[in-house]
Amino acid sequence: MGKIKGWIAELTEITVALVALGVAAGVVFGADVPFVGAVLGNVVDLINQLGDAGVVGIIVLAILSGMYGSRGM
Repeated sequence: MGKIKGWIAELTEITVALVALGVAAGVVFGADVPFVGAVLGNVVDLINQLGDAGVVGIIVLAILSGMYGSRGM
């Protein structure tokens, strides 16, 4: 059971790192890159679904950066 939890934790860390890379690359290179456009578009859609207020976007950004930072990468 411990091995499975370890694999899931590692897979989650990789996924969070790929999402962060996709968002950063989307900001730098634009949405024309195939993988990056989908990631950035999905994050933007998620933020739009949470609400149109600017404060909500800042809160989501803080949560996502906190999740990424807590992984120790």
